[in-house]
Amino acid sequence: MKEKYIKQWTEQFSEQQNVRLEKRDKLEDLGQPAYGNHYKPDTKCKSLVEKYDHLAKDEIGETPSFKIAGRAMLVRSFGKAGFIQIDDGSCRFQIYVNKSTTAEDGFKSFKLLDSGDIVYAEGDIFKTNKGELSLNAKEFSIVTKALRPLPEKFHGLTDPELRYRMRYVDMIMNKESRDKLKIRSQITQYIRQFFFDKDYIEAETPMLNSIAGGAAAKPFRTHHNALDMELFMKIAPELYLKRLVVGGFDKVFDMNRCFRNEGLSLKHNPEFTMVEFYQTYSTYEDMIELTQELLSGLVKKVHKNHVIKFADREISFEAPFKRMSLKNAAIEYSPLEESDFENKDKLVETLKSKGHDPKDIEKLSLDKLTVLVFEEFAEEKLIQPTFITDYPKEISPLSRPNDENPNQVDRFELFINGWEVANAFSELNNPTDQLDRFADQAVLKDQGDEEACDVDYDYVRALEYGMPPTAGEGLGVDRLCMLLTDSSTIREVIAFPLLKKEHFFETQGESQE
Repeated sequence: MKEKYIKQWTEQFSEQQNVRLEKRDKLEDLGQPAYGNHYKPDTKCKSLVEKYDHLAKDEIGETPSFKIAGRAMLVRSFGKAGFIQIDDGSCRFQIYVNKSTTAEDGFKSFKLLDSGDIVYAEGDIFKTNKGELSLNAKEFSIVTKALRPLPEKFHGLTDPELRYRMRYVDMIMNKESRDKLKIRSQITQYIRQFFFDKDYIEAETPMLNSIAGGAAAKPFRTHHNALDMELFMKIAPELYLKRLVVGGFDKVFDMNRCFRNEGLSLKHNPEFTMVEFYQTYSTYEDMIELTQELLSGLVKKVHKNHVIKFADREISFEAPFKRMSLKNAAIEYSPLEESDFENKDKLVETLKSKGHDPKDIEKLSLDKLTVLVFEEFAEEKLIQPTFITDYPKEISPLSRPNDENPNQVDRFELFINGWEVANAFSELNNPTDQLDRFADQAVLKDQGDEEACDVDYDYVRALEYGMPPTAGEGLGVDRLCMLLTDSSTIREVIAFPLLKKEHFFETQGESQE
């Protein structure tokens, strides 16, 4: 019976919550709905501040009547009068209520007010004797009665786990959290407009795939009952976007959600946002130019200049960005000499010193060992935006081989603050070569590599119809948002990051009350 589910929830209400329930009942007894839906504010508080705050008390004079609404963050009652500090999303602002000037029903509502309630007020603007800009409420109503008290004013939610689990409370209490998500919206809007202005078409690619492809990653698996088939959540939109290129789209992009069944870290969330874009008759060199233009313009838009501060570092997005080959970066930042990269034993010993299991690395090729040395020694040193080029073909199954060195591919990764932010290459459009590389990946998967992919025969068939020379790129939106909001963890820039399931009736998740 449904009653048991309702009972087990309401039985754990605190004394404060039960008092608020009583106040809600009293509001209803007064004929005032506790969850009304007929209020129409006509002004944002920030506009009132901009219009009147610079004026002295006696300079304001008579003003029009304004209608405002917001969440009551602080309530001060002095018997026959009171002050309410509200937040309407634009800023905080003060409302003044007085038994002699506020409508009777409105003043009765005020006496039932708690912090956290959403309120509505109509009145003119004045300044108090202390110089506080305020709205003198002629009409006042509680729009929504909050049944839970807000956390303590000055600290908010201090437990990081609670902040992300109860993000709605974090955003109520912490303007910085809201601001970061607003900047994220600016970033995604700018990126989309950038591509629209360059005549790109925005595409939508499937979330559910019969083959997990387009990246080296462990996928999430699911099952479609009607078709009785195993499906994978999208790990990358790449192969579908390139099918669109085959189909005749010269410029295409997808601002997409991807899902990878891998670990959590400060830079990783299993569900993340990436923008991928493809352009015909271009190379990875063109992607370098495009990426510099995109990021330089974006940073200038958000920060008004090309330099950002992240932690204690200054990072410049002034183009052109630095550029190095993968091998040269490994040489520069590791303790190894150039000749050591032809000595497999030397590379293995060096990687063992960084904690790698000899059983795992002794069977690797020189190219793969070189990549591991780069990852261990060089990546974290690449603070300023740096394009790393000349990747080995062995680890780049979708990239076009370099004309001068067929063991390398025309590819770059962009590193900023020691993080990989983008990956791009001239696309492989030779179907025979692509089939051969897919087969290599399938063998690795048969041998237990969970990040290797199956042969996508349909994609090979698409290439057999002919794909123009094309370059493409994937750009990590979440990490870009971290950089531009000075956020040390990816959870700060994702509104609702993945967390362990909360068990409501085994452990209490709201100790701040």
